Amino acid sequence: VFEFPGNRFNGAIAPNIVDLVDRGLIRILDLVFVKKDEGGSLTIVELSDMDQDEIGHIAVFEGELTDLLSQEDVEAAGEVIEPGSSALFLVWENTWAAPLATAILQSGGQLATSGRIPVPDVLAALEAVAALD
Repeated sequence: VFEFPGNRFNGAIAPNIVDLVDRGLIRILDLVFVKKDEGGSLTIVELSDMDQDEIGHIAVFEGELTDLLSQEDVEAAGEVIEPGSSALFLVWENTWAAPLATAILQSGGQLATSGRIPVPDVLAALEAVAALD
């Protein structure tokens, strides 16, 4: 879920997403665009109802989506969005991962644990390293 406070989504991220798909790094499985009004009501906005300036080239994926996200999923994820914001809910497959996972399984390995490092923590660590130079 990518939040855009103040409903400032303008489609500028679309070329980056399209580039990742074109290079075969990810495959878009589902995406949903929402707006949350100042009162906290969440509205799903159909891509076909958005203009090109608003959504950018993300609309090219509309016919390929799998509808993985249910209404309940969207409502639950929408709880983290601040009132007066918009958000893009994006589900993608890291297409590079399947061959690696297959090789690990065929070698007798298995996933023991996984996790993600929050982006602010990564940025802070990079800044700290840069400050040492």
